[in-house]
Amino acid sequence: MAVTNWIALLLTHPLEFRTLIQFYLYHEQKRDIAAQKEHPTSGWDRQSMRRCWEFLDMTSRSFSAVIKEVEGDLARTIALFYLVLRGLDTIEDDMTIADDVKQPILRSFHVHTVTPGWNYDGCGPNEKDRQLLVEYDTVVEEVNLLLPEYKNIIIDITRKMENGMADYTHKAATTGSIYLETVSEYDLYCHYVAGLVGEGLSRLFAASGKEAAYVGSQLELSNSMGLLLQKTNIIRDFREDVDDKRFFWPREIWGKAEYGFTEMKQMTATDPDTVRRATHAQSGMVLDALRHAVDSLDYLRMLRNQSVFNFCAIPAAMAIATLELCFMNTQMFQRNIKIRKAEAATLIMRATNPREVGLIFREYARKIHAKALPSDPNFIRISIACGKIESWCEHYYPSFMQIGHTGTQTVDPSDPRGQVVIRQQQLDSSLASKKRIEELRAGVVNGTATKSAVEPLEIGKGELFMYVGAAFAVVMVLTLGVVWALLKYIK
Repeated sequence: MAVTNWIALLLTHPLEFRTLIQFYLYHEQKRDIAAQKEHPTSGWDRQSMRRCWEFLDMTSRSFSAVIKEVEGDLARTIALFYLVLRGLDTIEDDMTIADDVKQPILRSFHVHTVTPGWNYDGCGPNEKDRQLLVEYDTVVEEVNLLLPEYKNIIIDITRKMENGMADYTHKAATTGSIYLETVSEYDLYCHYVAGLVGEGLSRLFAASGKEAAYVGSQLELSNSMGLLLQKTNIIRDFREDVDDKRFFWPREIWGKAEYGFTEMKQMTATDPDTVRRATHAQSGMVLDALRHAVDSLDYLRMLRNQSVFNFCAIPAAMAIATLELCFMNTQMFQRNIKIRKAEAATLIMRATNPREVGLIFREYARKIHAKALPSDPNFIRISIACGKIESWCEHYYPSFMQIGHTGTQTVDPSDPRGQVVIRQQQLDSSLASKKRIEELRAGVVNGTATKSAVEPLEIGKGELFMYVGAAFAVVMVLTLGVVWALLKYIK
């Protein structure tokens, strides 16, 4: 950020200014891929891999930062996996490439990815990632240096994805249909472009040994993670996609009779009636994305490696925050919107464990529910979707159990459930104390010293006063007896 932007932020949003300062000062970078000690795993000592890291920065700076903090050679593997799929996606999205040219390139992209020297310079001049394909031979060189288990996973996922993309682009080119019709068709498209990414990443995590082997077989949860992120991006990028004549929202959601739209571009109108109907269609899209939230939280709970967890949790936290930003936000139909940098920094600093990510999801689910209007046809279903997130958090991380800064766990005495736990703990303590006293007495009667007789007893205040009083009385009687005996002897 420029100095003027920092000053403007300080004057207009001082709390956000403080958050960003804290982030830049205290958020510790986990690793530096350019450091000498990281060269064996990051590949920074090779010109070709340095160029790949540069491409990663150019294609997605925020995603690049998360990838670079993954431990070991997994970061380099994920970076190359991302670049391969970005290259494939660039060809699919390029509307200037004729279908008869695009089809063979797409369906053979997994072969091109391991063919030394292959590149492609036929993309339109305005394509954002055109240069990646022009220098794709650099990516090919690095992919061929990967361990076989990593390379095979990347090629397998690329093969599956390229065929799905090719099918959809061919349908649009030959039938003239520019819309996805049903939610099922929408889910299948998102599976090809994002769900398979989740599957590939899970398999890479398992192959690296940083996660358990069973993580690689959790295809449904991996798919849901990918779909949550992809659907969030599709909702957020509405205006950009409509301007580029790319329509990903399924007609089954936005084309309902009560909304009255026959073309997606009609939702960009600014009259009050259109805005009202458009926000109802928008809430339907947000509702569809929220059905993947609980699966995503379940997926995150499986992860054990901290760097892998951060890699997955941060985008998920950003996604739920973006959904909340888009929900009932009419500006989304007029321009691209993004969460603010300070909010993103806060999420990065918080998303470090499953409990905290669950709380983040719950917070934004509550905000979504608070913004929902009873006049919205999706109101009840939105409430249920938010309630499922709330229920998930309460099931795994009950709100009456409080975690202190030192990691100690306490019970909230103001919560009725906490009171039940406290009473149960008191009852258990009382029963244990009585049992030890009985064992002690039994040991004395039998003339034996039992193990429990030498253990410290947990007794209440009343019992303590009774024992102290009895001991005092015995001492007083003995003292008086000694005094009486002395007096009598003296006489």
